[in-house]
Amino acid sequence: MTAVIFDLDGTLADTSGDLLAAANVCFRDMGLGDVLGPGDAGVALRGGRAMLRAGLMRVDQMEEATIDRYYHMLLEAYGADISTHTVMYPGAMAAVETLKSHGHAVGICTNKPEGLAEQLLQELGVRDAFGSLVGADTLPVRKPEPEPLFEATRRLGVDPRACLLVGDSDTDRNTARAAGVPSVLVTFGPSGEDMAALEPEALLEDFAALPSVAAALLGR
Repeated sequence: MTAVIFDLDGTLADTSGDLLAAANVCFRDMGLGDVLGPGDAGVALRGGRAMLRAGLMRVDQMEEATIDRYYHMLLEAYGADISTHTVMYPGAMAAVETLKSHGHAVGICTNKPEGLAEQLLQELGVRDAFGSLVGADTLPVRKPEPEPLFEATRRLGVDPRACLLVGDSDTDRNTARAAGVPSVLVTFGPSGEDMAALEPEALLEDFAALPSVAAALLGR
């Protein structure tokens, strides 16, 4: 048995719009207005703290204490409006179903808090397609540590080394490298032009190609 494990934000789904909206709730509370916009999608997909840091730096008010103070507000705002603008990338779920029909188990390993990831997948109507879900707070460590990837694979009943990771960032590349398994990085996200320099085992321009890429890398 083999497994294909997916990152979530920027890989399976474009979540940037709802993430940016949540960050701007915080910036408005600070009296700064909407600091981040659509051009900050790449920052959004790196997480809540990255968005707060980028926005505060933009207005020359960067303090770690401010990030710590507003991070919980950001998570609350995001949880209250998590799927208004979020969309699955074209072909993502068709690829998932094809992978399963070819005998691969599929799961998710994300640095989004598990509860929020669960909520988002439920609201998008795709949670049941994935046999496992490991989030940022499921274990004491998160990506790029390899253990969350191993755990997502183990929960599928698959040997942790018999998987590959599909992602969109250096975090995903480093996670796969630490785990000793192949990585496939998507090029259709906001940072797609940067993926080749990370030298993954494969680049993915279209989800339609993923089943054949997985077959080549996993030997089936």
